[in-house]
Amino acid sequence: MSENSAPISVQELIDAGVHFGHRASMWNPKMRPYVYGRRKLIHIIDVRETVRGILRAKKYLKQVAAQGSLILFVGTKRQASESIRTEAARCGMPYVADRWLGGTLTNFPTIRSRLNRLKELEDILGGEELHAYSKKMQSSLQREYRKMYRNLNGIRDMARFPEAMIIVDPKKEKNAVKEAQKLGIVTVSLIDTDSDPDEVDLIIPGNDDSIRSIEVIMKKLADAIEEGRKEAGIEFNKEN
Repeated sequence: MSENSAPISVQELIDAGVHFGHRASMWNPKMRPYVYGRRKLIHIIDVRETVRGILRAKKYLKQVAAQGSLILFVGTKRQASESIRTEAARCGMPYVADRWLGGTLTNFPTIRSRLNRLKELEDILGGEELHAYSKKMQSSLQREYRKMYRNLNGIRDMARFPEAMIIVDPKKEKNAVKEAQKLGIVTVSLIDTDSDPDEVDLIIPGNDDSIRSIEVIMKKLADAIEEGRKEAGIEFNKEN
């Protein structure tokens, strides 16, 4: 049995704090089926439901990856961004980890034009042409580049729409969720007790505010994608 196919350890999830939900006063009642109970003022998520969600998501994502389709990772909150970058890069998929720009999917041609500008800035800053600009203009170009790089680098090779999106906290990423809904893109989401599960397609109930919780879940999903691509003989590279 491969590492990617190994059973999911409930203890691993508990050690990562996946079971800690939000304060009971902040919950969305639609999350009731996924709540085990309450500890003091905090809802405790039923880890058995988390495991079921992970297994469903892994099976689906593995199939999508094996077909050669794209899966876009989205998580712009501070606790999620590093895991999103790391795991998306590991399995050769695009990501948004700093800020979701309105129209990233629904106005894709405009985003592509901004990506062209990013490449243009890289050519200017990395070549002799830079010296033709004043110090003030050089500084301005560098600021523009840094901002565009943060926002767009993760999708610079995404030349087509993703088949699916992995989202950390659909409440935080509501604009990304709305764009996915408009385009019929399947959403797989790590979702806490304060969110509406009806907004996404495949839910993984769990703590979406803990760095460790997010790391554990994103790693398992990336493992499934990696396994799907390998089984299909798809080369791993950045040319998505």
